Amino acid sequence: MKVLVINCGSSSLKFQLIDSDSEQVLAKGLCERIGIDGSQIVYTPAGGDKITTVSPMEDHTVAIKMVIDALTDQEHGVIKDLKEIDAVGHRVVHGGEKFSGSVVIDSDVKDAIKDCSDLAPLHNPANLIGIDACEKLMPGVPQVAVFDTAFHQTMPEKAYLYGLPYEYYEKYKVRRYGFHGTSHSFVSARTAEILGRDKKDLKIIVAHLGNGASLSAVKNGECVDTSMGLTPLEGVIMGTRSGDLDPAIVQFIAARENLSIDGVLDVLNKKSGVFGLSGGFSSDFRDLEAGIAKGDAACIRAVETYCLRVAKYIGAYAAAMNGVDAIAFTAGVGENGPMVRGKVCEYLGYIGVSIDDAANQVRGDEKIISTADSAVKVLVVPTNEELAICRETVALV
Repeated sequence: MKVLVINCGSSSLKFQLIDSDSEQVLAKGLCERIGIDGSQIVYTPAGGDKITTVSPMEDHTVAIKMVIDALTDQEHGVIKDLKEIDAVGHRVVHGGEKFSGSVVIDSDVKDAIKDCSDLAPLHNPANLIGIDACEKLMPGVPQVAVFDTAFHQTMPEKAYLYGLPYEYYEKYKVRRYGFHGTSHSFVSARTAEILGRDKKDLKIIVAHLGNGASLSAVKNGECVDTSMGLTPLEGVIMGTRSGDLDPAIVQFIAARENLSIDGVLDVLNKKSGVFGLSGGFSSDFRDLEAGIAKGDAACIRAVETYCLRVAKYIGAYAAAMNGVDAIAFTAGVGENGPMVRGKVCEYLGYIGVSIDDAANQVRGDEKIISTADSAVKVLVVPTNEELAICRETVALV
């Protein structure tokens, strides 16, 4: 069957059309600046050239209509008509405690996604817009919601509770939820396959390191802890997000910079992380790596601080699982950052990590980068959230 995978942002829409039998990507693309001047669709059919079309997109319904038009285009399309799309899989960011797995979308599911919007105000409303647009343009085609938070719902209470009055959990469900769950699920399972082991017999730490970054402890195939919390702001230092900090800093900065709480949160989400630590130089690790090569002190400071924070989380998760068999690096930085992987692993000799420096030079390819005698296997495992969403969709419909 052919599955259209949709990932809606507030002003963007990423898509892939996947043949689930062969797991081949038939076409992929991105709609940008939806509802903003200069909107465009970038479309790439399998084996073809990238095609960019600049055209007004007043909303996500128009964007999805343009996606369908591109997929069915006589010259560059990969299907003859809309009826060839058998199902649609949607990435939905926050499912709260309502969803511990993917679900076929109906009105009750949409209501539940809406109820979780206060926990993901930038993402869930956009996800709902994409769902509604697909229902309008493809009536009768089954749709599936695949939640970023679902994989982490196996965490025990002791891992997801905060040290707050318990009534806040009871009344408002203030707890750790975690994100990037589709990636953590896919990569941990793939790690077990690469090692030729049953995932139910392994303790795996997944380091999803991109502009947004999170780590998870996966024991016997289930998540037992993860670094992001109620929102994606908690955890390790990220591209522009602060990660963990003393909560009193919010009040401290607000008073001295004459900012509201929302103003401080804007700083923590958009102006912090390695971007802030580098003095606003860049949130892109390629730029930071180039700066380090030139001896730029700000870039060195940012990356060294980042790597220490990642290493500390790995140590914490080795403790949480009472051991670790494998560490898998994934996502943009994890897959393409030999320098970051090397610096992180320099801290991990105490748990038996030994890196093969030559093997670690890999960028974007699946590979074991630890030495043969390393007590803990270290791997680069490219994530494939779209394929994971496709598989979940096929399993349900």
